[in-house]
Amino acid sequence: MKELKPIPLPPHYNYAAFFLTLACNLTCSYCINRFGEAGFARKRLSGEDVVRGINRLVSRDDLPITLQGGEPSLHKDFIYIINNIKPSLNIDILTNLQFDVDEFMSKVNPYRVKRDSPYASIRVSYHPEAMELAPLVKKVLKMQDAGYSIGIWGVLHPSQERTIREAREYCLDRGVDFRFKEFLGEHAGRLHGTYRYERACERKFKKTVMCKTTELIIGSDGSVYRCHSDLYEGRTPVGSIIDPAFGLEDSWRVCGAFGHCNPCDIKVKTNRLQQFGHTSVEIKEVETA
Repeated sequence: MKELKPIPLPPHYNYAAFFLTLACNLTCSYCINRFGEAGFARKRLSGEDVVRGINRLVSRDDLPITLQGGEPSLHKDFIYIINNIKPSLNIDILTNLQFDVDEFMSKVNPYRVKRDSPYASIRVSYHPEAMELAPLVKKVLKMQDAGYSIGIWGVLHPSQERTIREAREYCLDRGVDFRFKEFLGEHAGRLHGTYRYERACERKFKKTVMCKTTELIIGSDGSVYRCHSDLYEGRTPVGSIIDPAFGLEDSWRVCGAFGHCNPCDIKVKTNRLQQFGHTSVEIKEVETA
């Protein structure tokens, strides 16, 4: 099979993610993936093609390729993908850890998913609606003791904030790193989250703007999207990571969907260096002639 030409990631990129699948084995009511309307059933590339696409990327030590979803471990070639990404690319994993960790540990070297970073390379999401904390912590401790870089994150949903804060204390008492994530989305008739662009995700209007990303977003079928919103809404991608002719265009693009942005794209958050104030995309008005 012909090798694909390299794709260097722009120096200002802050995140690179391959959504191995949008499917999940949990059904959390507040899932951010549900903010879109295209559904979770998407075509998936084979593990071989995922690896071909990822391995053409040229990145930096501080910019890993994040495998996520949905729940990435639902991809039948999950472990194959991890073990066949070229060594020069660091790997992060976002997961709910509902898979067999003993099998994972028997097949994946802990140093393959570990790097010099202010946060864990394997980031486990805790969702009290669908998970029990104690068994989850037991699995995390088993992996941590084996040398894996792993920690737990909990979403501060208004209806679960006390539970999440208690879970953090439980974890810290046992030596497990536990961090909070701001809840993004609607609850009790109000939009929650800290956003840079006013009304951008209210879904009450559409406006044409210019937008520029700091992220590489790759869908489960290899499609490359401008943003999370395009991914979740099923809008036309800008190309495919396994298309030999594809190359990244680090440029401003016209977007006619402002007002239907995804919270992930416009929230004010920490960057990969844990510095607060970053937003995934820049947006500006369309200049008229």
